Amino acid sequence: MILREYQREAVEAVYRHLRERDTNPCVVLPTAAGKTPLLATICRDAVSLWNGRVVILAHVKELLEQAAEKLRAIAPDVPVGIYSAGLKRRDLGYAVTIAGIQSIYQKACDLGPVDLVIVDEAHLIPPDGEGMYRQFLNDAKVVNPNVRVIGLTATPFRMKSGSICSPENILNEICYEIGVRELIVQGFLCPLRTKAGAERVDFEGLHVRGGEFVAGEVENLMDEERLVHAACAEIVEQTVDRRSVLVFASGVRHGEHIVRRFREAHGLECGFITGDAPSGERDRLLDRFRAGDLKYLCNVNVLTTGFDAPNVDCVALVRPTMSPGLYYQMVGRGFRLHPGKSDCLVLDFGGNVLRHGHVDQIRISDPNSARGGEAPAKECPQCRALIHAAYARCPQCGHEFPPPERTRHDPSASDAGILSGQVTTSVHRVQDVFYSVHTKRDAEPGAPRTMRVDYQLGLSDYQSEWICFEHVHSAFAYQKARQWWAKRTDHPMPEDSQEAVDLANAGILAPTLSITVRRVAGEQYPRIIAYELDGQPERPREPAIPEEDIPF
Repeated sequence: MILREYQREAVEAVYRHLRERDTNPCVVLPTAAGKTPLLATICRDAVSLWNGRVVILAHVKELLEQAAEKLRAIAPDVPVGIYSAGLKRRDLGYAVTIAGIQSIYQKACDLGPVDLVIVDEAHLIPPDGEGMYRQFLNDAKVVNPNVRVIGLTATPFRMKSGSICSPENILNEICYEIGVRELIVQGFLCPLRTKAGAERVDFEGLHVRGGEFVAGEVENLMDEERLVHAACAEIVEQTVDRRSVLVFASGVRHGEHIVRRFREAHGLECGFITGDAPSGERDRLLDRFRAGDLKYLCNVNVLTTGFDAPNVDCVALVRPTMSPGLYYQMVGRGFRLHPGKSDCLVLDFGGNVLRHGHVDQIRISDPNSARGGEAPAKECPQCRALIHAAYARCPQCGHEFPPPERTRHDPSASDAGILSGQVTTSVHRVQDVFYSVHTKRDAEPGAPRTMRVDYQLGLSDYQSEWICFEHVHSAFAYQKARQWWAKRTDHPMPEDSQEAVDLANAGILAPTLSITVRRVAGEQYPRIIAYELDGQPERPREPAIPEEDIPF
């Protein structure tokens, strides 16, 4: 099996960390990016090159089966044992042991000395001194004080305590990380499109306990007749051309209501899986769903981590969650590529995108803060697409957003000139940059477009500029665009704004570290007069996906 470039980079980062540091590293890869081949490669090298012994820990049998399958494919000569009550195996004495944490956590001493412990879904390791993972790792250190731990996860944070990596935790540092957006652009993950539900739900009355909405209150709210009828009707309407729709319900009663509504009002079969479903029934429904024989499948807190169905081309979130990790895991079911699948539609009836932000920019609130600020997303009032807050024009329907209104007063004193004509300049660090094609409002057909560049300076603070690649009849504007482009890349200047946006989103432009903004008292708009850039990146190896295809 040949690893992708980023998978090889992740493996090399792990080895470099183990050589050069005495701390435990963590690798962060998005859902569907392929953690299992990386894990299998590390196991193979540890056994065949360094004569080591490895334990792989996971919490669901599907992850154990995936790890065993990949390890057999990559390293068929490596002895592999499985220790899992769910798989009816109790193998000991192997070079690599793939174990369910619920089955093995009291058996570390029975395994004998191991050199590496690899924890899949490492965000499940508790932050305090208790729990099954802690007990197993503490006992493993008794047998071999030099044992090292490697974590693999897509969500390196917890709602209540923040990052899973810190000096006092079992995992100490992130040694490698790659984002959702990068892998979508490179063609390794499926683009997502999002829409909010038409029926508005008031979540203000929900209480939070232990970092999550109170389950009973959520189910009572979402199980209202009006909301269930509206959600089911909209799911059916929006998925006429979709093949495999995965629905997340708020509870068992709510899920049963959804299934019944599909059958009675729409004449459609919708499978239903809960944690209490018999394994035979669950496997039968999953096989039908993966095969395309069952279009709609509803579940309650089951089909998140470890569930692999690449054919999923719509995810319906008929539940709110305060957990950014759970939100990410639910949406992540649509990331996998599949023949005939161009994108995955996310129907959000729980306000989750607005609450947490897009999955490549999830907003993690300070656990010590009562308020987390505004999520970097907004809803288009025309087509209900959920898009980044920086957009001035909806990339899906073309709706033009009005300029943002200023708050009644700024949180800090302004340095703007008080007299007409007075000039002030200020330097701002840039947190992120967004590129989009802009058409002037009321422009005639065929009028030149521009590339809009939005620099994010704070949570809801943006500075914009427009680059005129198509204004060939304006020598000043066109020459300014040429200079702007040449400072950021040695790639030939694009022929139009769409090509410029595609190339920018492919990563060929030098990152912008800071901008200098000039304000003139009495003038409506400030102007960017200088930039601090960070070199020039290499040209992309993969063609870019248009910005409108990557709302996340």
